[in-house]
Amino acid sequence: MNKISLIAAGALAMVSAGCSKEQPAEESTRPSATAEAGSDAPAMPVQAADESKIPALLQGRWGLVPADCTSTKGDNKGLLTVSADKLKFYESVAKLGPVKEVDDHSISAAFEFTGEGENWIQDVALSTSDGGKTLIREDTGPQAQSSPLTYKKCP
Repeated sequence: MNKISLIAAGALAMVSAGCSKEQPAEESTRPSATAEAGSDAPAMPVQAADESKIPALLQGRWGLVPADCTSTKGDNKGLLTVSADKLKFYESVAKLGPVKEVDDHSISAAFEFTGEGENWIQDVALSTSDGGKTLIREDTGPQAQSSPLTYKKCP
């Protein structure tokens, strides 16, 4: 073997040894939380949604019809006001209970309702897919709405 062949063989052996080095199991199977596969974009840290609060994108005043946002007569029965831990309706209030799922644009949780002299627990899912212009509310349970409700963000 000549000198160049020996250097090439040595380099190949070093590369092979480096590639076969075993990584700890948890690192080799855990997906990166800072970059998407196949993305050329620089890695950005991912922040987990706070599981004890309704996401900020869902908070605010929402109306089923435009008049719910503008009425000054108290007849805005479709107005929903969402805070970090509460839903306020025309005649009831729902406090956030155990959260099932949450991310930056949705939450699914049990809510403890009080209103019109009654108390009840109901599962509610809130989500937005258009950056917070529209809110979809889906209730499940015995006193649930029969279909999802679509609210528009109040100005």
